[in-house]
Amino acid sequence: MIPIAKDVALLPLLGTMVNAYLVGDVLIDAGTRHSARTLQRLLHGHPLSAHALTHAHPDHQGSSHTICTARQVPLWASAIEAAAMEAGTLRHVMPRNALVCAEDLVLTGPAHPVQRHLRAGDDVHGFEVLEMPGHAPGHLCFWRAQDRLLIAGDVLVNVRMPTPLPGLGEPPAVFTLDPERNREAIRRLAALDPLTVLFGHGPPLRNPDALHALIARFPSPGAQTSRLPMDL
Repeated sequence: MIPIAKDVALLPLLGTMVNAYLVGDVLIDAGTRHSARTLQRLLHGHPLSAHALTHAHPDHQGSSHTICTARQVPLWASAIEAAAMEAGTLRHVMPRNALVCAEDLVLTGPAHPVQRHLRAGDDVHGFEVLEMPGHAPGHLCFWRAQDRLLIAGDVLVNVRMPTPLPGLGEPPAVFTLDPERNREAIRRLAALDPLTVLFGHGPPLRNPDALHALIARFPSPGAQTSRLPMDL
């Protein structure tokens, strides 16, 4: 467990290729279904009151059922992602292609009831919930204005997959339901001017200029262009 800021710690589940976060006593995301043992080890000795999802993709919800059951805590998610989580199938919150189907088979965790639907403006241990659809239809981010700390989930990534090398960019299009709408979400997040950005994939970013530089390279909304070279 790596301290990041007051009441915020990074839980690296596969180096920083797959991340979860502990915000006070709330766990945000839970890796794949193979992450449970690592997650339980990292959380040992730490109180837990709830578990929240940025979105219900296999590398974020995979160990949610195990953790919520073992620690007897409620699961929180947006209404759209909650429906997928409770149905036990993620097909409506992910693109349908061969790579996604393979990931679904190998990494997706069991269904689990969602006790609270998170909405824009809700508070999660001092973080404001932001609705940022695009990568997934009910994707949430978490924003703490007092120190301008952003938990971005997969709206952005800071790794050049499939390598572990850091690199800020958009999430891979193959895993993103609506790439253009996700770019809108990135623009909205950049407007917050965060000092620290935490990702589902990749190390923390503490360079505010990097996010604005990424935005500057985007084409105008609706323009027909190829994806940026830095995209994965």
